[in-house]
Amino acid sequence: MSERELRCAICDGDMLFEVPPCADGHDDCPELVCTRCGMAEVVAPIVVHLWPNHAGPIPRLPHQRRAAA
Repeated sequence: MSERELRCAICDGDMLFEVPPCADGHDDCPELVCTRCGMAEVVAPIVVHLWPNHAGPIPRLPHQRRAAA
């Protein structure tokens, strides 16, 4: 089992976390468990997908009038 030190929200301190045995067969399971209280935490990257807007051009505000300099 792999171990890592992270901040535990339940214990309110830096605690040792370990990877539990993975029943799903992952090589590197993203789940970690606090060795003191047993709180589980999932550590996984966030993936964001952006799609272009096909509804047309982005509407723009008309130019504002400027005061004479």
